[in-house]
Amino acid sequence: MSERKVLNKYYPPDFDPSKIPRMKLAKNRQYTVRLMAPFNMRCATCGEYIYKGKKFNARKEDVENEDYLGIRIYRFYIKCTRCLQEISFKTDPKNTDYEIEAGATRNFMALKLAEEQAKREEEEQKEEEANNPMKLLEYRTEQSRQEIEQLENLEELKELNRRQQAVDYEGMLRQYQPETVEERKAREEKEDNDFIKSVKFNNCSKKVVAEEIIEDVIDEDEPPSKCSRIESLTQKTSDKSDSIKKHSWNRSVGGLITKPALANLVRSKKPESAETSKFTTEALSKSNNAAESNTKSTKDKPASGLSLLAGYSSSDSSDS
Repeated sequence: MSERKVLNKYYPPDFDPSKIPRMKLAKNRQYTVRLMAPFNMRCATCGEYIYKGKKFNARKEDVENEDYLGIRIYRFYIKCTRCLQEISFKTDPKNTDYEIEAGATRNFMALKLAEEQAKREEEEQKEEEANNPMKLLEYRTEQSRQEIEQLENLEELKELNRRQQAVDYEGMLRQYQPETVEERKAREEKEDNDFIKSVKFNNCSKKVVAEEIIEDVIDEDEPPSKCSRIESLTQKTSDKSDSIKKHSWNRSVGGLITKPALANLVRSKKPESAETSKFTTEALSKSNNAAESNTKSTKDKPASGLSLLAGYSSSDSSDS
């Protein structure tokens, strides 16, 4: 899509700008410009107030035979918003302001009038000092008196500041100001070193703790204590239960032990006391009687498959 407004136009190679006809315009012609009212004004015809900043479509022209240090002065024409009366004003480059010419009066010029009055009085004073030496002396004495008063006031303020300087504001700020990371590290290291120096270590030798093994030695001459009795009874009960289990196993299998001579292979421990030796002898006699009864029962009963198997296994073990 082509642009609606073309910025770069085409010029043919044989273009000659000198052949373009020039328009004959007036030397001081007017241009239409858009501007805002530079100050508050009031229409001289209908009394309408026009505030500063109101926008107008104005006509602009150069002021003939007037300039300021080579700067052009322009004149503007606007119309009242109520009665359409023409109002004209022009630029004032000397005072960097605008000057009303006709059709309205300027409002709220108090600041400008005060500045002009102060400037006028200053010029009159300079002329009077140049022409009257007595007035010049009076002005100088007045200025010196004012300077002395200012110096006295300054000394009083300095004295008040000296009284208030008793408080060390910098020290207070330094006290509550947080320390830096480097200062904190240095302080901690110094505290650690001081603490290490303050601690006093005693010359103590190294102590080696050896493990001590305590064994219970039972004397045969002494009567058994209560704990030893309990241990012997638990051992007896465990032996009795083992013998009962063994007896039941032999009965179920068919008498694996056929020779009563195997009972003689069991070696009894030395009796620790009279009671324990009596109990062990009774247990051994009972086990021997049970074995003899098992053998008799196996001889009386006919041989079964399990008994033959047991006899075969026992014969193999005896041959080996």
